[in-house]
Amino acid sequence: MIVGFLGLGRMGGPMAARLAGKCSRLLVHDVADDAVAALVTEGAEAAGSAVALGEQCDVVFTSLPTPQIVREAVLGGDGITARKSPRILCDLSTSGPQLAAELAEALPDTACLDAPVSGGIAGAKAGTISIMVGGPESAFEEIRPLLEALGKPMHMGETPGSGQTMKLVNNLLGAVAIGVTAEGMAFGIKQGLDPARMIEVLNQSTGINSATRDKWPRAVLPRTFDFGFAAALSLKDTRLLLDEAEAAHVPLPLGGIVADYLERTLEREGADADFTAIAKVVEEAAGLDPERDG
Repeated sequence: MIVGFLGLGRMGGPMAARLAGKCSRLLVHDVADDAVAALVTEGAEAAGSAVALGEQCDVVFTSLPTPQIVREAVLGGDGITARKSPRILCDLSTSGPQLAAELAEALPDTACLDAPVSGGIAGAKAGTISIMVGGPESAFEEIRPLLEALGKPMHMGETPGSGQTMKLVNNLLGAVAIGVTAEGMAFGIKQGLDPARMIEVLNQSTGINSATRDKWPRAVLPRTFDFGFAAALSLKDTRLLLDEAEAAHVPLPLGGIVADYLERTLEREGADADFTAIAKVVEEAAGLDPERDG
Protein backbone atom coordinates (compact mmCIF):
# COMPACT_ATOMS: atom_id res chain seq x y z
CA MET A 1 0.00 0.00 0.00
CA ILE A 2 1.32 3.41 -0.99
CA VAL A 3 0.33 6.04 1.55
CA GLY A 4 0.39 9.81 1.23
CA PHE A 5 0.32 12.46 3.96
CA LEU A 6 -0.46 16.13 3.37
CA GLY A 7 0.15 18.62 6.19
CA LEU A 8 3.24 18.15 8.36
CA GLY A 9 2.58 20.69 11.09
CA ARG A 10 2.77 20.26 14.85
CA MET A 11 0.27 17.38 14.75
CA GLY A 12 0.70 16.15 11.19
CA GLY A 13 4.47 15.80 11.37
CA PRO A 14 4.51 13.41 14.35
CA MET A 15 1.57 11.43 12.94
CA ALA A 16 3.21 11.04 9.55
CA ALA A 17 6.45 9.92 11.22
CA ARG A 18 4.57 7.10 12.92
CA LEU A 19 3.46 5.76 9.52
CA ALA A 20 7.03 5.40 8.26
CA GLY A 21 7.73 1.69 7.89
CA LYS A 22 4.05 0.77 8.20
CA CYS A 23 3.46 0.81 4.42
CA SER A 24 5.40 -0.02 1.29
CA ARG A 25 5.97 3.69 0.55
CA LEU A 26 5.12 6.88 2.42
CA LEU A 27 4.90 10.04 0.32
CA VAL A 28 4.60 13.39 2.12
CA HIS A 29 3.99 17.00 1.19
CA ASP A 30 3.78 20.34 2.98
CA VAL A 31 4.23 24.00 2.06
CA ALA A 32 7.19 24.05 4.48
CA ASP A 33 10.22 22.41 2.87
CA ASP A 34 11.93 21.82 6.22
CA ALA A 35 8.93 19.82 7.44
CA VAL A 36 9.18 17.58 4.37
CA ALA A 37 12.94 17.21 4.83
CA ALA A 38 12.43 16.09 8.43
CA LEU A 39 10.09 13.31 7.29
CA VAL A 40 12.45 12.24 4.53
CA THR A 41 15.06 11.54 7.23
CA GLU A 42 12.43 9.26 8.82
CA GLY A 43 12.14 7.20 5.64
CA ALA A 44 9.41 9.05 3.76
CA GLU A 45 9.61 10.32 0.17
CA ALA A 46 8.95 13.90 -0.88
CA ALA A 47 5.90 13.88 -3.18
CA GLY A 48 6.57 17.37 -4.51
CA SER A 49 2.91 18.38 -4.68
CA ALA A 50 -0.57 17.56 -3.44
CA VAL A 51 -1.47 16.47 -6.97
CA ALA A 52 1.29 13.85 -6.88
CA LEU A 53 -0.22 12.34 -3.74
CA GLY A 54 -3.52 11.75 -5.53
CA GLU A 55 -1.77 10.34 -8.59
CA GLN A 56 0.51 7.90 -6.77
CA CYS A 57 -1.13 6.91 -3.49
CA ASP A 58 -3.79 4.35 -2.55
CA VAL A 59 -4.53 6.20 0.69
CA VAL A 60 -4.00 9.88 1.46
CA PHE A 61 -4.17 11.41 4.93
CA THR A 62 -4.65 15.15 5.48
CA SER A 63 -3.86 17.12 8.64
CA LEU A 64 -4.59 20.79 8.01
CA PRO A 65 -5.62 23.81 10.13
CA THR A 66 -8.98 24.97 8.73
CA PRO A 67 -11.94 23.62 6.71
CA GLN A 68 -11.19 26.09 3.92
CA ILE A 69 -7.63 24.83 3.59
CA VAL A 70 -8.79 21.20 3.62
CA ARG A 71 -11.35 21.91 0.87
CA GLU A 72 -8.78 23.63 -1.35
CA ALA A 73 -6.15 20.97 -0.66
CA VAL A 74 -8.51 18.19 -1.70
CA LEU A 75 -10.75 19.71 -4.38
CA GLY A 76 -8.76 22.71 -5.64
CA GLY A 77 -7.06 23.02 -9.00
CA ASP A 78 -3.73 22.04 -7.44
CA GLY A 79 -5.31 19.68 -4.91
CA ILE A 80 -5.06 15.99 -4.22
CA THR A 81 -7.87 15.03 -6.61
CA ALA A 82 -7.00 17.43 -9.46
CA ARG A 83 -5.87 14.63 -11.79
CA LYS A 84 -6.57 11.37 -10.01
CA SER A 85 -8.22 10.48 -6.72
CA PRO A 86 -6.89 8.01 -4.17
CA ARG A 87 -9.02 5.01 -3.25
CA ILE A 88 -9.27 6.26 0.34
CA LEU A 89 -9.06 9.82 1.64
CA CYS A 90 -8.75 10.19 5.41
CA ASP A 91 -8.99 13.70 6.86
CA LEU A 92 -7.41 13.89 10.31
CA SER A 93 -8.18 17.61 10.60
CA THR A 94 -10.95 19.15 12.69
CA SER A 95 -12.88 20.43 9.69
CA GLY A 96 -16.54 19.88 10.61
CA PRO A 97 -19.30 17.52 9.47
CA GLN A 98 -20.53 19.79 6.66
CA LEU A 99 -17.19 19.62 4.85
CA ALA A 100 -17.02 15.84 5.41
CA ALA A 101 -20.39 15.49 3.68
CA GLU A 102 -19.26 17.82 0.88
CA LEU A 103 -16.11 15.78 0.21
CA ALA A 104 -18.02 12.50 0.21
CA GLU A 105 -20.51 13.88 -2.31
CA ALA A 106 -17.82 15.42 -4.52
CA LEU A 107 -15.71 12.23 -4.60
CA PRO A 108 -18.14 9.34 -5.18
CA ASP A 109 -15.35 7.00 -6.35
CA THR A 110 -13.22 7.65 -3.26
CA ALA A 111 -13.97 6.28 0.21
CA CYS A 112 -13.88 9.44 2.31
CA LEU A 113 -13.19 9.06 6.02
CA ASP A 114 -13.40 11.98 8.44
CA ALA A 115 -11.08 11.13 11.32
CA PRO A 116 -10.31 14.08 13.63
CA VAL A 117 -7.99 13.39 16.52
CA SER A 118 -7.64 14.34 20.19
CA GLY A 119 -4.65 14.05 22.48
CA GLY A 120 -2.32 16.88 21.56
CA ILE A 121 1.22 16.94 20.26
CA ALA A 122 2.50 14.62 22.99
CA GLY A 123 -0.17 12.08 22.07
CA ALA A 124 0.65 12.38 18.37
CA LYS A 125 4.31 11.63 19.10
CA ALA A 126 3.52 8.75 21.45
CA GLY A 127 0.80 7.21 19.30
CA THR A 128 -1.84 7.58 22.01
CA ILE A 129 -4.28 10.01 20.38
CA SER A 130 -7.93 9.08 20.04
CA ILE A 131 -9.18 9.02 16.44
CA MET A 132 -12.91 9.50 15.82
CA VAL A 133 -13.77 8.07 12.42
CA GLY A 134 -16.83 8.55 10.23
CA GLY A 135 -17.45 7.07 6.80
CA PRO A 136 -17.52 3.63 5.14
CA GLU A 137 -16.72 0.90 7.65
CA SER A 138 -15.03 -1.22 4.97
CA ALA A 139 -12.52 1.57 4.30
CA PHE A 140 -12.04 2.05 8.04
CA GLU A 141 -11.21 -1.64 8.46
CA GLU A 142 -8.82 -1.55 5.50
CA ILE A 143 -6.70 1.21 7.00
CA ARG A 144 -7.22 0.26 10.64
CA PRO A 145 -3.58 -0.91 10.98
CA LEU A 146 -2.41 2.52 9.83
CA LEU A 147 -4.78 4.29 12.21
CA GLU A 148 -3.66 2.04 15.06
CA ALA A 149 -0.09 3.15 14.37
CA LEU A 150 -1.30 6.68 15.13
CA GLY A 151 -3.43 5.96 18.19
CA LYS A 152 -6.77 4.48 19.15
CA PRO A 153 -9.30 4.62 16.29
CA MET A 154 -13.04 4.35 16.97
CA HIS A 155 -15.61 4.09 14.17
CA MET A 156 -18.51 6.42 14.95
CA GLY A 157 -20.79 5.57 12.01
CA GLU A 158 -21.00 5.41 8.23
CA THR A 159 -22.68 8.79 7.83
CA PRO A 160 -20.13 11.32 6.53
CA GLY A 161 -19.24 13.70 9.36
CA SER A 162 -19.85 11.24 12.21
CA GLY A 163 -16.25 11.53 13.36
CA GLN A 164 -16.29 15.31 13.04
CA THR A 165 -19.47 15.55 15.13
CA MET A 166 -17.87 13.46 17.87
CA LYS A 167 -14.77 15.66 17.81
CA LEU A 168 -16.86 18.82 18.17
CA VAL A 169 -18.61 17.32 21.19
CA ASN A 170 -15.21 16.46 22.69
CA ASN A 171 -13.92 19.97 21.97
CA LEU A 172 -16.93 21.54 23.69
CA LEU A 173 -16.38 19.54 26.87
CA GLY A 174 -12.63 20.16 26.84
CA ALA A 175 -12.93 23.91 26.28
CA VAL A 176 -15.67 24.31 28.90
CA ALA A 177 -13.46 22.40 31.35
CA ILE A 178 -10.72 25.00 30.91
CA GLY A 179 -13.13 27.90 31.33
CA VAL A 180 -14.91 26.58 34.40
CA THR A 181 -11.62 25.48 36.00
CA ALA A 182 -10.25 28.99 35.50
CA GLU A 183 -13.34 30.43 37.16
CA GLY A 184 -13.25 28.03 40.11
CA MET A 185 -9.54 28.51 40.64
CA ALA A 186 -9.84 32.31 40.52
CA PHE A 187 -12.60 32.24 43.13
CA GLY A 188 -10.61 29.96 45.43
CA ILE A 189 -7.43 32.00 45.11
CA LYS A 190 -9.36 35.21 45.76
CA GLN A 191 -10.63 33.59 48.97
CA GLY A 192 -7.08 32.74 50.08
CA LEU A 193 -6.70 29.10 49.00
CA ASP A 194 -3.41 27.73 47.69
CA PRO A 195 -3.79 26.92 43.96
CA ALA A 196 -1.52 23.86 44.00
CA ARG A 197 -3.43 22.41 46.94
CA MET A 198 -6.73 23.18 45.19
CA ILE A 199 -5.67 21.17 42.12
CA GLU A 200 -4.54 18.32 44.36
CA VAL A 201 -7.95 18.23 46.03
CA LEU A 202 -9.91 18.56 42.77
CA ASN A 203 -7.99 15.66 41.23
CA GLN A 204 -9.19 13.32 43.95
CA SER A 205 -12.71 14.74 44.04
CA THR A 206 -15.72 15.04 41.76
CA GLY A 207 -14.44 18.29 40.26
CA ILE A 208 -11.67 16.49 38.37
CA ASN A 209 -11.58 17.14 34.62
CA SER A 210 -9.09 17.29 31.76
CA ALA A 211 -8.01 20.81 32.77
CA THR A 212 -7.33 19.99 36.43
CA ARG A 213 -5.66 16.69 35.51
CA ASP A 214 -3.03 17.99 33.11
CA LYS A 215 -3.43 21.56 31.87
CA TRP A 216 -3.17 23.31 35.25
CA PRO A 217 -0.26 21.20 36.59
CA ARG A 218 1.69 21.45 33.31
CA ALA A 219 1.02 24.99 32.14
CA VAL A 220 -0.97 27.18 34.54
CA LEU A 221 0.43 26.52 38.01
CA PRO A 222 4.03 27.01 36.77
CA ARG A 223 2.79 30.10 34.83
CA THR A 224 4.36 28.90 31.56
CA PHE A 225 1.07 28.79 29.59
CA ASP A 226 2.68 26.52 27.03
CA PHE A 227 0.49 23.43 26.98
CA GLY A 228 0.88 23.26 23.20
CA PHE A 229 -2.47 24.17 21.65
CA ALA A 230 -2.99 27.64 20.25
CA ALA A 231 -5.90 29.72 21.50
CA ALA A 232 -6.51 30.74 17.87
CA LEU A 233 -7.02 27.10 16.85
CA SER A 234 -9.21 26.48 19.87
CA LEU A 235 -11.32 29.48 18.89
CA LYS A 236 -11.53 28.16 15.31
CA ASP A 237 -12.77 24.82 16.60
CA THR A 238 -15.26 26.46 18.97
CA ARG A 239 -16.67 28.71 16.25
CA LEU A 240 -16.99 25.68 13.98
CA LEU A 241 -18.91 23.92 16.75
CA LEU A 242 -21.22 26.90 17.25
CA ASP A 243 -21.89 27.19 13.51
CA GLU A 244 -22.75 23.50 13.23
CA ALA A 245 -24.94 23.67 16.34
CA GLU A 246 -26.80 26.70 15.00
CA ALA A 247 -27.47 24.85 11.75
CA ALA A 248 -28.82 21.93 13.80
CA HIS A 249 -30.93 24.29 15.99
CA VAL A 250 -29.11 23.23 19.17
CA PRO A 251 -28.38 26.11 21.60
CA LEU A 252 -24.93 25.94 23.19
CA PRO A 253 -24.64 28.88 25.61
CA LEU A 254 -21.59 27.44 27.38
CA GLY A 255 -19.86 27.16 24.02
CA GLY A 256 -20.56 30.85 23.46
CA ILE A 257 -18.97 31.75 26.80
CA VAL A 258 -15.85 29.76 25.92
CA ALA A 259 -15.62 31.50 22.54
CA ASP A 260 -15.76 34.86 24.33
CA TYR A 261 -13.00 33.80 26.72
CA LEU A 262 -10.83 32.72 23.79
CA GLU A 263 -11.42 35.97 21.92
CA ARG A 264 -10.42 37.94 25.02
CA THR A 265 -7.36 35.72 25.47
CA LEU A 266 -6.18 36.52 21.95
CA GLU A 267 -6.81 40.23 22.48
CA ARG A 268 -4.86 40.17 25.76
CA GLU A 269 -2.01 37.80 24.89
CA GLY A 270 -1.64 38.05 21.12
CA ALA A 271 -2.05 35.71 18.18
CA ASP A 272 0.42 33.11 19.50
CA ALA A 273 -1.29 32.64 22.88
CA ASP A 274 -1.77 29.14 24.26
CA PHE A 275 -5.36 28.26 25.13
CA THR A 276 -4.45 27.81 28.80
CA ALA A 277 -3.95 31.60 28.92
CA ILE A 278 -7.72 31.77 29.39
CA ALA A 279 -6.76 31.58 33.08
CA LYS A 280 -5.12 35.00 32.82
CA VAL A 281 -8.32 36.55 31.45
CA VAL A 282 -10.39 35.11 34.27
CA GLU A 283 -7.84 36.12 36.92
CA GLU A 284 -7.76 39.66 35.59
CA ALA A 285 -11.56 39.87 35.67
CA ALA A 286 -11.45 38.68 39.29
CA GLY A 287 -8.99 41.41 40.21
CA LEU A 288 -6.20 38.95 40.93
CA ASP A 289 -2.50 39.70 40.68
CA PRO A 290 -0.74 36.32 40.28
CA GLU A 291 2.53 37.71 41.62
CA ARG A 292 0.78 38.94 44.75
CA ASP A 293 -2.04 36.43 45.16
CA GLY A 294 -0.22 33.20 44.25
